[in-house]
Amino acid sequence: MPESPRAAASPPSTEKATARTEAPRVAFASLVGTTIEYYDFAVYGTASALVLGPAFFPSGNPTVSSLAAFLTFAAAFLSRPLGVVLFGTIGDRLGRRQALVASLLLMGVATVGVGLLPTYETAGLLAPVLLVTLRLLQGLSMGGEWGGAVLLAAEHAPPGRRALYASVPQAGPSLGFLLSSAVILPTLHLAGRDGFGDWAWRIPFLLSTVLVVIGLWVRTTVSESPVFRETAHRTAPVGGSVPTSRFPLATLLKRYPGRLLLGTGAAIGGSAVYYLTIVYSLSYGPKELGIPQNTMLTAASIGAAAGIAITLPAARLSDRIGRRPVMLTGAVGCVLWAVPMYASLSSRDAWVITGAYTVGLMLLALMFSPVAAFLPELFPARLRYSGASAAFILANTLGGGFAPLVATWLNSRWDSPLVLGFYTGALCLLSLLCLLALPETRDQDFDA
Repeated sequence: MPESPRAAASPPSTEKATARTEAPRVAFASLVGTTIEYYDFAVYGTASALVLGPAFFPSGNPTVSSLAAFLTFAAAFLSRPLGVVLFGTIGDRLGRRQALVASLLLMGVATVGVGLLPTYETAGLLAPVLLVTLRLLQGLSMGGEWGGAVLLAAEHAPPGRRALYASVPQAGPSLGFLLSSAVILPTLHLAGRDGFGDWAWRIPFLLSTVLVVIGLWVRTTVSESPVFRETAHRTAPVGGSVPTSRFPLATLLKRYPGRLLLGTGAAIGGSAVYYLTIVYSLSYGPKELGIPQNTMLTAASIGAAAGIAITLPAARLSDRIGRRPVMLTGAVGCVLWAVPMYASLSSRDAWVITGAYTVGLMLLALMFSPVAAFLPELFPARLRYSGASAAFILANTLGGGFAPLVATWLNSRWDSPLVLGFYTGALCLLSLLCLLALPETRDQDFDA
C-alpha cells in the first residue's frame, strides 16, 4: 500500500536540522530583500524632500508643495494594511517565501515606474495621480515585506539565536537608506541641484531594476521555513497543505487584539525616530534652517551606519538576557534623547548634528533590533506572519508614515525643531509603556 503524503514527508527534526544549516544564507537573503525594499522607499523619501513637490505638485508656496509631497509619502502607508491582509494570508497559508518573492517584485515594478513618470509640466493632473497610484503599490508591497523577511530568518535560526538571525534583515532599512544616499549624493553632485531637479532624480529609481533582479534571484534560491512546513503539515487534512485558518487576520483580531495593540504601541516610537530623522529632517534642515543638504544627508548616513553596527550585538544580547531589557533601555534612551537630538539642528553645526543623530540612531537600534524576534514571538505559528506584520506595519503607519506630515504641520505652528523632539519623545514614551505591559518572549515555543 503506498505511503500517505504525511508518512512520506521528512521527519520534522530532520527538516529543522537541514534548515538550520541554511540559516546564515536565509538571513542574508532576507537582508538583501529588505535592503532593496527600503532602498526604494528611501529614494522616494529623499526625492520627496528634494524635488518631487515642485515636479508633481507645483505651487507658489514651498510649504504647500512639501506638504503635498509628504502626503503622497504618507499615502503608501495607508495601503500597507492592505499589504498585511494580502501577503499575510499568502505567508500564513501558502508560505513565507512565496509572499516575499511577490512583495519584492511588486516593489520593483512600482519604483521603476516612478522613475519613468512624466511630471506635472508634461502631463498635468495625470502626473500626480500616477505618482499616488505607484506609491500605493509600494505601500502594498511593504505591508508584506518586513514580516516575511524576519520570519524566514527567525524560523530557520538555531536554538538560542532567534533574535540574532531575525535582526539581520533589520539592518535593511538603514542599509537601504545608505545605499540610496550613495546613489543620490554623487548624482546630486554631478548633475547639480538644477540638473537633479530636472532629470537626474530619475536615476536612483531606475537603478532599482538591477537591485530587484539580484534580490529575486537570491530569494528564490532559499528554502521555505521549516516551522511553516511543520505547521501546515500538522493542521492540514491528509493530502492537503492549507492551514485551517482561511483568514488569518480575522482570527488574529478575534483572539489576540490586546497583543496586537500593545505590539503596535511597542514599535511606534522607533518608527517615529527613524522617519523623522531619515526623511523629514532632510527637508526641514535645508529649507527651514538653511543647513546644507549634504550636511543633513551625511549626518543621517553616519547615524544610520552606527545603528547598523550595534544591531547584531543588541540582538545577541537580547538572546541572552531577554528582549524587554534591551528594548526598554532603548525606549528610555529615546525618550530622554529626543529633544536634544532635534535641538541640535538649531546649532547648524555639522559635527553637533552628526553626533546627536549618531546617538539617537544607536538608541533606536536597541529598540529596533530585538523587535524582529519580539513581535513574531507574541503570536502562534499559524498566525505569525499576519500578527507580526500587522503590529509592525500599524506602528510604521501611525508613528512613521504620518510623522513628516504631522511634523510639517507642527512647525507651521511653532517654528522650532524642539517640537520634533517633544512629538518623538511622546511616541517613544508610549512604546515604553506598552513594553512594560507585554511579557518577556525569549523562551516562547516558536513551533507552537
